[in-house]
Amino acid sequence: MTAISRGETPAPEGLHFVHLGFGAEAVEYESAWQEQRRVHAARFADELPDTCLLLEHQAVYTAGRRTSDDERPLDGTPVVDVDRGGKITWHGPGQLVGYPIQKLPRPVDVVAHVRRLEEALIRVCAEFGVEGTRVEGRSGVWVLGDPVEERAALGGLNLDFDPRVADELFDPRLNGPEYAPSNAGQRREDRKLAAIGIRVAKGVTMHGFALNVNPDNTSFDKIVPCGIRDAGVASLANELGREITIAEVLPVAEKHLRDVLEGAELLPRAV
Repeated sequence: MTAISRGETPAPEGLHFVHLGFGAEAVEYESAWQEQRRVHAARFADELPDTCLLLEHQAVYTAGRRTSDDERPLDGTPVVDVDRGGKITWHGPGQLVGYPIQKLPRPVDVVAHVRRLEEALIRVCAEFGVEGTRVEGRSGVWVLGDPVEERAALGGLNLDFDPRVADELFDPRLNGPEYAPSNAGQRREDRKLAAIGIRVAKGVTMHGFALNVNPDNTSFDKIVPCGIRDAGVASLANELGREITIAEVLPVAEKHLRDVLEGAELLPRAV
């Protein structure tokens, strides 16, 4: 992977980007979380402009507040419990992580903030030739699969007998690689390309998004990613069928995050 040096992208006004570390300098999760809290406090006090931390994490599982025990790794792999929304996910090499720390008008419209992050990431994917979209009721950016009736049968069984259809507690981790989240593309199912989980405290956002550029997606097979059992995960590299690096994606992500987050008309949530 091409190394990206730690540094800052100058911005005289508006959204400010800070690179915390990539590649060999990938950031340990607790260190990034501590830096988020520091920047969050400074943004609340108007000591800093809106700031987006961009980085790659060392491999880690993190669990949002709604994660249930049956979604965690079966083998006891450590999980960091965090104060964001959403459920359990994985971060690690090959994944571009962004933490936009932005002051919003009150009363805060959390859903609108999530939609803006989705829009920016959809534009990033489109620039590389991947059609990302939203799925109703599921945050993040998705690649849509084929209609159910057009998908290949699993394990020689017709999809009418797919156990996931009738069993809401179906656990793909116990049923072989054909059900693994990392194989959703081969099954032509819906698959998540970018996850979003945020928290808003004192009117300032924290946490953010994780865009799968070229990670080893089998890391998601130990968990139930985002608590979703009937879909999987994707990456830009897998969807494109070629190698792509964080270094290629980073300036494109900055461009679209700036366009969307700076260009949005921030309004308080309607009450």
